[in-house]
Amino acid sequence: MANEASSIGRIGIIGSGSWGTALAFLSTWHDLEGAPPVHWWVRREEMRHHLIRTGRNPSYLKGLALNMERLRPTGQLEEVMDQSDVLILAVPSAHLDGVLEEHAERMAGKAVFSAVKGLVSDEHHIPARYLHKVLGVPYSHIGLIAGPSHAEEVAREQHTYLTVASTDPELGQRLSDRLSSTWLHVQCTEDIFGIELAAVLKNIYAVAAGISHGLGLGDNFMSVLVSNSIRETQRFLDAVNETPRDACESTYLGDLLVTAYSPHSRNRTLGTMVGKGYSVKGALMEMGMVAEGYRSALGIHEINRKFEVDMPIADAVYRILHEEMSPRLEMQILTNHIR
Repeated sequence: MANEASSIGRIGIIGSGSWGTALAFLSTWHDLEGAPPVHWWVRREEMRHHLIRTGRNPSYLKGLALNMERLRPTGQLEEVMDQSDVLILAVPSAHLDGVLEEHAERMAGKAVFSAVKGLVSDEHHIPARYLHKVLGVPYSHIGLIAGPSHAEEVAREQHTYLTVASTDPELGQRLSDRLSSTWLHVQCTEDIFGIELAAVLKNIYAVAAGISHGLGLGDNFMSVLVSNSIRETQRFLDAVNETPRDACESTYLGDLLVTAYSPHSRNRTLGTMVGKGYSVKGALMEMGMVAEGYRSALGIHEINRKFEVDMPIADAVYRILHEEMSPRLEMQILTNHIR
C-alpha cells in the first residue's frame, strides 16, 4: 500500500475549510517513507500560525490532530502550485475563479482534482467544465473527489466512503490508493459530469429536506420528498449528460441521503432555519458558513431554462431562496407534484 499510495506524486491542497482540513488529514494519514510533504494553501495568517503551533485548525474540525511533520501550510498560492504534481481544490465555489484565474498558467501539466460542490462563476459552470473551458486544463488531467461523506465523520475516523472520478482510470486509482485506509473506502468512476452535477443537486434537495423538517411536515412527507429528489436527479443528469448511470448507486443517492438527513449538513441547516421562519438572508448570516445550495438553486434554475427538465423540487427551492416565496405554501404546492 505504501508504494501505491505514494505514486500519486506531490500533492498540494488549496483551501482550509472543513473539507480542505479533512483532505489534509487524509493525504498525510499513511506513513510513507520518503514521501514529499503536502503543501497546503491556508489563506488566513492567524490560522496558519495556529496550525503550525498546535497542529489543529482553530476554525474547522477543531479536534482533529494533523500530521504537521508532513504538512507545509503556506499563504503563498504560487508555492503550493509550483511544488505540486496534483492539486486538490477545496474552496467554496463562489471563490474558485477569484483564487485560480490569475494562476492558470501554473496549472499546466498538473492533475487537478476538485472537491468543490457547487457551480462556479456567473456562467454556472460545474468545476470540471470551468477548469477546462476557462483555465485550459485538459479533461484528461481533471478529476474530482465526492461523497457520500461528511468531513466531520472523516475527522473522527468513522467508516466513510468517498468517490474519486477521473477520465484517466490510472490517475483516479492512484489518488484512491493514497486516500484509502482501513476505515475510509474509496471507489473510482469515470463519470465526472454526472457526479459533479449530482453533487450540486443534492445540496438543493438538502435545503428542501431542511425546509420540510423546519416546517414539521414529518417523516412520511420527507421520505417521498427525498425519493422524488433522486428521480429528479436522474432526469436532469440524463438530459444534460447522456451517459449510462444509475442514480440509485451510493455515489449519487448515498451523497443525497447523507446531505439531506445529517445534522452536519449546512444545506439542511439552511433549509431548517428558513422553514422555522428565518429570512434567507438572516439564516445565511447567522450560519456564518457557506451553504452551496443557495447559489446552486439559482444556477440549476438558469441551466434548466435550456433543458426544461421537470424539476418541481428544485424549482420550489429556487422560488423560496431567490423569489421570497412562502416555504409553507411552496411545500403545500409541492405535495401535488410528487408521488
